[in-house]
Amino acid sequence: MRLLALDYGADIVYCEELIDLKMLQCKRVVNEALSTVDFVAPDDRVVFRTCEREQSKVVFQMGTSDAERALAVARLVENDVAGIDVNMGCPKEYSTKGGMGAALLSDPDKIEKILSTLVKGTRRPVTCKIRILPSLEDTLSLVKRIERTGIAAIAVHGRKREERPQHPVSCEAIKAIAETLSIPVIANGGSHDHIQGYLDIEDFRRATAASSVMVARAAMWNPSIFLREGPRPLEEVMQKYIRYAVQYDNHYTNTKYCLCQMLREQLESPQGRLLHAAQSSQEICEAFGLGAFYEETTRDLDARRAKLLARSPEEAEEPAEDTSGIIKMAIKFDRRAYSPQITPKMCLLEWCRREKLAQPVYETVQRPLDRLFSSVVTVAERKYQSTLWDKSKKLAEQAAAIVCLRSQGLPEGRLGEESPSLHKRKREALDQDPGDPTTQEPAVPGELCKKPFVALAGGQESPLEGW
Repeated sequence: MRLLALDYGADIVYCEELIDLKMLQCKRVVNEALSTVDFVAPDDRVVFRTCEREQSKVVFQMGTSDAERALAVARLVENDVAGIDVNMGCPKEYSTKGGMGAALLSDPDKIEKILSTLVKGTRRPVTCKIRILPSLEDTLSLVKRIERTGIAAIAVHGRKREERPQHPVSCEAIKAIAETLSIPVIANGGSHDHIQGYLDIEDFRRATAASSVMVARAAMWNPSIFLREGPRPLEEVMQKYIRYAVQYDNHYTNTKYCLCQMLREQLESPQGRLLHAAQSSQEICEAFGLGAFYEETTRDLDARRAKLLARSPEEAEEPAEDTSGIIKMAIKFDRRAYSPQITPKMCLLEWCRREKLAQPVYETVQRPLDRLFSSVVTVAERKYQSTLWDKSKKLAEQAAAIVCLRSQGLPEGRLGEESPSLHKRKREALDQDPGDPTTQEPAVPGELCKKPFVALAGGQESPLEGW
């Protein structure tokens, strides 16, 4: 949807509100097959996907109620976006119940702390979006305080927290804010009453004295609203949207939702009924006469993935977040070479206990391309990793433990070199109740399988145009 809006003339595009807690679970993954950067949750769901085409135009919009979490998210995404926005205008319960969105409007101190922390801590322009307060005096007092945080711009939805699209938008309130502040003011909320075409965007801007206009619902209904020469036929727009959705492997439920927003009153048409019944991207394409396009595109994507998988291990290996200082060896764990009772992980844990060191911490990642695993173990503030990827998380962690043990010249449990103390501990454990928690290996940070974190070079400044 963002790429489509840019094609039709939008200057800046925002992602949907993404919650800070969800983003902080994500790992940044370079998706070579799609030429995208993906932020992937532990359940493999892509929470945010972006590409070079929009890098200097896309604003990352987050829902947050905590300054430190907000900054952590901003630093996670700042190399891949043009700006960072905090949504302080969403009135929906999923946002406000966590103290986010419009709930922040009743806590100016928290607003100031979040925005000030972001302005000082990230290299990208910071903005926020608000709604107006019950009184104009309170609204002006709030926006002046927001301006003093150093943000680059403020978007104002000209309705109060409890108001909805059927209520008139207050152009007068937005105008008063624009005339009060020295930073750019973005007018929002005109889709229902004011904006049906391109010329209406400029009329709304003049009525509010704003520097620019944010269009949400009207742009979802037809993203070609940004064309100076007038909107394109909806059928053409939907087909172009579907092509992007397939090319970038958009989840079919999201594709279906956006198409339903475009069809609106035509949902009961024959095509609308086909869309409603579709249960995959392929069925959506077939409903719009794009079945052949789907087949060709997915074949090309499969071929790209196969080509990437065919690379040599050295070519395919993806570096972790920052491998400087990591001790590496090309090692695989071969079960046949070790005692059934003793593993390298057990040997390493036993050695750490004997030396009164903190227990080893494993961080395991999975490569999306071929689903192989690699693990880094941290012992005494040093990191160890095998350069060879493995088919399971457990095998990858054993390989990392071997790297650590061999670099220290320690026994690793191979046949013929088992440690008597480990045999003794193993027998004691077998004599205990297996349900006794004291017999279980302690849980350690990093046990949750994580996706690869791949840093891109560069990250030069790309100021937002039009702000």
